[in-house]
Amino acid sequence: MTTDDVVTALEANQRRGTDAVLRVTPPFAGRMRARLHVEGGEGEYGGEVTPLHIDPEAFLATNLPYPTVDETGDELRASEEAYTRERHRSRHAEAVERWRAAVRNSLAGSVTIPLDGDSHAVDVRYLG
Repeated sequence: MTTDDVVTALEANQRRGTDAVLRVTPPFAGRMRARLHVEGGEGEYGGEVTPLHIDPEAFLATNLPYPTVDETGDELRASEEAYTRERHRSRHAEAVERWRAAVRNSLAGSVTIPLDGDSHAVDVRYLG
């Protein structure tokens, strides 16, 4: 999977309340690529083994709360700078970019995924 897939899935879940996951489709092998996917959007799966849907938060080594518009507005109002909508938009865009960078720097090297009623530790390599 790409680091952007993880960032995009996390952001989509935070901003829009979607059910974005990282999906791994069978047949499973040692070197697999998880792809960004909206859970429930695939219809029925015809194979005996169903794809794995992994919550993107499983890939974070630490919890990183997404910055809200209200938080960045409050920070701006508490600062010495005069509040303007444009300054607020700019501050929020900067906060989101810092969050994205923090996510990229906080990706776990392994995750535990449920499979066949058991949990399995899997090493993860990120593309990009």
